[in-house]
Amino acid sequence: MKGIVLAGGKGTRLRPFTYIIKKELLPVYDKPLIFYPLNTLKQSGIKEAIIVVDPKSVGAFTDIIGEGAELGMNITYAIQNESLGMAHALLQTRHLVKEGEPVFVIGGDDVFSEDFSEMVRAFTSGATIVVTKVPDPQRSGVVYFSANKVARIEEKPANPKSRWIQAGIYIYDAKVFDIIDRLKPSSRGEYEIADVSNAYIKLGKMGYVKTKGRWFDAGTFDSLLEASIFMARQKKKNGAPTP
Repeated sequence: MKGIVLAGGKGTRLRPFTYIIKKELLPVYDKPLIFYPLNTLKQSGIKEAIIVVDPKSVGAFTDIIGEGAELGMNITYAIQNESLGMAHALLQTRHLVKEGEPVFVIGGDDVFSEDFSEMVRAFTSGATIVVTKVPDPQRSGVVYFSANKVARIEEKPANPKSRWIQAGIYIYDAKVFDIIDRLKPSSRGEYEIADVSNAYIKLGKMGYVKTKGRWFDAGTFDSLLEASIFMARQKKKNGAPTP
């Protein structure tokens, strides 16, 4: 299974800082933000990863991360020339993923306090997403359930009728790239990751895992601060380095 970290977005909610530095390279306590999703991959048993970045920022990522040797990983890069959504970013990795290989996709601004090794071991085919309950679901892909199954996902609705959301981790089998090929842009002009998941739902191939620990979507000033405070407390509590 290949890990894919999506880090090609514009980071508009963290301006003015993101005019000069990528969101994923901003600090969360004592590490760049992107180190946390990379650590989630590693702790889940995935040591080969692709980071999707925009062409102007690839040099900054390689300066800090390189090929991943210091992190105990093997990292390559894919370029997203236009910011056209998460599904579009994922599509840019197609030529780097082995035929038939599933992918573990995580957002470059997603910070988790747990690993997903059991989810990785249990995966066979189709799709599995991580879900969590939040007070502000309108920021994310909202998950609707029926008979304890995922029935539908709605991307950033103005008036969500559920507090459950996709929490930034998605495992897809090798059919995902063919599914993205058939997608049409949303009303936002983007190729949505929610539409990828909805395609698997229609096929009856969608599973889910609920978070057990803390999760931060560190794409706002408040959540970036909360993630930093949490990681600082964890480091002091455990007496060990953060990831």
